[in-house]
Parts: sequence; C-alpha cells; structure tokens
Amino acid sequence: MASTPSQAGPSATPLAGTEPEEGRYEPRYIDVGINLTDRMYQGFYHNKKVHEVDLENVIERACAVGCKKLMVTGSSYKSSVAAVNLAQSYPGVIFATVGVHPCSASQVTKGPSNVRSRLRDIETLALEGKARGTVTAFGEIGLDYDRLFLSDKDSQLRVFEEQLRIAQKVDLPLFLHSRAAEEDFNRLLFAADLPRKGLVHSFTGTLEEMRTLVAAGYDIGINGCSLKTEENLAVVREVPIERLQIETDGPWCEIRPTHASAVYLKSMPAHLAEGIPRDVKKEKFQMGMRVKGRNEPCAIAGVAWVIAQVKGISFEEVCERSWDNSMKMFKYDEAAALQEAWSNENGQGAGDAA
Repeated sequence: MASTPSQAGPSATPLAGTEPEEGRYEPRYIDVGINLTDRMYQGFYHNKKVHEVDLENVIERACAVGCKKLMVTGSSYKSSVAAVNLAQSYPGVIFATVGVHPCSASQVTKGPSNVRSRLRDIETLALEGKARGTVTAFGEIGLDYDRLFLSDKDSQLRVFEEQLRIAQKVDLPLFLHSRAAEEDFNRLLFAADLPRKGLVHSFTGTLEEMRTLVAAGYDIGINGCSLKTEENLAVVREVPIERLQIETDGPWCEIRPTHASAVYLKSMPAHLAEGIPRDVKKEKFQMGMRVKGRNEPCAIAGVAWVIAQVKGISFEEVCERSWDNSMKMFKYDEAAALQEAWSNENGQGAGDAA
C-alpha cells in the first residue's frame, strides 16, 4: 500500500490540532506545480544563506492542510534530479516532473555538442523515473518570450521542439509553460505527434488562448499568478471545471494584497485561513512559520477558495473536481504503486532513498 502523507518522509506528520470537525468538509488538494528544489526552501535568497533549512516543515504544513500530493517541478537536468530524489524520499506524496524550462534553454544550446545529445540525460531520467513511479509528467517545457534575457528565442524554440520529440518516446503527460508566445507555442505543440496531452500550468493567457488549448485537449493550471488581474479572473471564470487543476508554483506566484483576487480571501472561513500559519520576514525566521514573500503548498486553499468565488460554485466542488482531474491525468495512484514495488524490490522503505 502506498504511503500516506503522515507516513512518508522524515517528518511529514500532521500538525497538532488539525483533526477534522464532524460534519464539515475537509478539503484535499494536489499541488500540481511546486518548486520544492528551489534554494529558498534551503534558506538561500540571492545566493546568500539567510536561515536554516525548513523544507521538511514546508512539506509537513502542506500535509496538515490536506495537500496530500505534491508534484515537484524539474526545470533543468540538475533540478529534475533533485525533484526525483525528493519523490524517492516521500513515496506516495511527492512526484516529480522532468524537463528543461524555456528560461534554461540556453544552457542546452551552448557548447560543442548538439541539442539532441545534450538532452539525452533528460530523456533517460524521465524514462527511469516513469518506470519507478517517481516521475509523473514530462516538463516543465515550453516557451517564454517575456524573459528572453534568460534564454534567446532561437534556443527556446530548438529545445522545446526537441523535447516534444522526446515526449513521444517518454509517453508521459506534459507539464507546459507558455508566456507571450502563443503563436509559436501552439504551432509546435499542435504539430507534434504526441501520445499524451497535458497541463498548461500557471496560466495567464487570454480567454481565446485558453479556449484553444482546452479544445485541443489540454488542462489549465491555476495559481496566484493566474488570479492577478480582473482580466485573469474573467478567464478563470470560463475555464471548464473538468479541465481545471490547481497549484501554488511556490516559492513564487502567491496571491498578493494588490491582486484582484485578494478581496475574495476576506470571506475565507476561519478554519481554512487558520491552516495557513502567519508569515515572518526571512531575517526574523522562526521554524514553523512561513517566510514572507515565499509561497508554499499550504497556501493552496486560498487558490481553491478564490476560484470557487469567481466561478460561483462551492469550494468543495473546486477541490474535488480538480483532485479528480489531476488524478486522471497524472495517475498518481498507479505511480505510487510502482514506487512501492520498486522500493520493495530494492529493500528500501519510505525515506530511505537518496
């Protein structure tokens, strides 16, 4: 049997005082986009060590609010390996994506070898992780023309196209990124002969763009960045509930007081709001507290609550439908069974893997 959140990992146990109240809906979430390999969760900000590592506390807080599964994003070979290692340490709770983010594309295109050979390790990591149940999506891949200062357009196009070719062999759902690149993104994506569709995560595009992607069979991932403006909210209102998934994209994409969505948080029930510990400045870090400006999975309740208010449906419907959508696409139960089988064959239990 796959590990539950309270069993997996070194200290992923529920916080005290979080027992459900009889008769009240207790939400369950899947954070389908969380960057737990980011150095902020190791206490580093702008390459400077500010506080001690609190990653285990972050995962513990996620489990305590009902965030039962976390899909940790790989954005380069190095971060993909780290994501897979986390999945091995928290079987049944953490799963990984493997891929090269468009903003990391120039790391692949520079150097003497060609793009295909430089992405071979990504392909191998994805295939091995899929077989072991640690990798449930191929990505984060796509295009980002908002940040061409990080990777030029040609590098992004070459790496995206090659990774779409790899996706045909890997046969995993895609975890996709698109920023200010709709025409090229859709052209390459729709031209590829892909065995699976996937999720366009952290969606901030137009209503027309959303409808085009949904019509093509893709799900839409919503986080705080997707809820920033009134225009964003108008798009979210129209996302079909059967194609919607939720995420935090921490440590980024929190719902800020200046966002159009912030007003909806004022009506959030106390038992949900209280599950999100207060935050402190990183310079005044306290173990067990959130860090101001660093988003994390325990805040996913806010995303679900805002979506419910914007769409005019119940909070429970948002939680349950998004849960079902994520389970259907990424098949976490099947992956957890593979994790358990692999651990048993190799004599490893929860938290024993590197």
